[in-house]
Amino acid sequence: MRLGNVLQLGIKELRGLARDPMLLILIVYSFTLSIYTASRAMPETLSRAAIAIVDEDRSPVSGRIALAFYPPYFVIPRLISIAEMDGRMDSGMDTFALDIPPNFQRDLLAGRAPAIQLNVDATRMTQAFTGAGHIQSIVTAEVNEFLSRYRSGAALPVDLTLRARFNQELNKSWFGAINNVVSSITMLSIVLTGAALIREREHGTIDHLLVMPVTPVEIMLSKVWSMGLVVLAASAFSILVVVQGLLAVPIEGSVTLFLLGTALQLFATTCMGIFLATVAGSMPQFGLLLILVLLPLQVLSGGVTPRESMPGIIQAIMLAAPNTHFVILAQAILFRGAGFSVVWPQFAALIGIGAGLFLFSLHRFRLFLR
Repeated sequence: MRLGNVLQLGIKELRGLARDPMLLILIVYSFTLSIYTASRAMPETLSRAAIAIVDEDRSPVSGRIALAFYPPYFVIPRLISIAEMDGRMDSGMDTFALDIPPNFQRDLLAGRAPAIQLNVDATRMTQAFTGAGHIQSIVTAEVNEFLSRYRSGAALPVDLTLRARFNQELNKSWFGAINNVVSSITMLSIVLTGAALIREREHGTIDHLLVMPVTPVEIMLSKVWSMGLVVLAASAFSILVVVQGLLAVPIEGSVTLFLLGTALQLFATTCMGIFLATVAGSMPQFGLLLILVLLPLQVLSGGVTPRESMPGIIQAIMLAAPNTHFVILAQAILFRGAGFSVVWPQFAALIGIGAGLFLFSLHRFRLFLR
């Protein structure tokens, strides 16, 4: 193997990528606008939920309840009539409609247990489940304070002191920004290497390479380093400019150490992209295979749901995937400021998995060239 051939073939891959505007747009979008918009939209639970109130009692306690809902969890409630309630919910104007019945305050003071009707638009699932619990807590607190004649917290037998580490503001967009970068790294590295190989096969240039004094190892390494370099540069830009700059996400650890782990992840995933390209006969087939591979990698790696909440068999199987170890080291470095002494097992795992994928993909690539 000659390093000069690997270098020149890699430069050829970069020139081919530069002449493909759709892939360039995909790279720019995946590491800029996609990360920014997805992170800004992360608070999917309860944020400025639309609520309307039907006040049929017109009493002091119903007024207290109406004034208890305010941003950022809810928009300022709109007082409507009972005739408007169904129409507004059918048209999607309100997620919640609270109906306070007549004589509500009188029944409360008489010791009865009057019921308040809460109508929920369950098509907005994340807000519906969380918001119903918030509304119940708010209404219960206001009623209890009204009956007690004073505002105070209930005395608890245990004083629980909460201390949030690594994300003191509990800002979901911080967590989402890092996970989106990790997802983009995995997706783009597989797509670029696979597309480069399939493009050469469709254009017939792979046959030209076979008559040149180059080996399959040189051809494969050229695609790995060139496409990996593009994704590595894009991920560094995304971390420094989009995540730290535009989204103002604090990075606790070393960005350099994270990029070193990213390089090992790219070594593994670019080999995976070459393997998928050798299995697929065309670009549409490669896209279908990509969906089958990316979904388990993204969902079961721990970036969406903690691995501890998954069945033990799934946790064991996913240890063979590079994404699992990359998510662990990325969160440890960028969120918790971990050093190499903490994440070296993940680095070692990525080296082992990358080497295995490289040898397996190289064997498949040689069969592909025959």
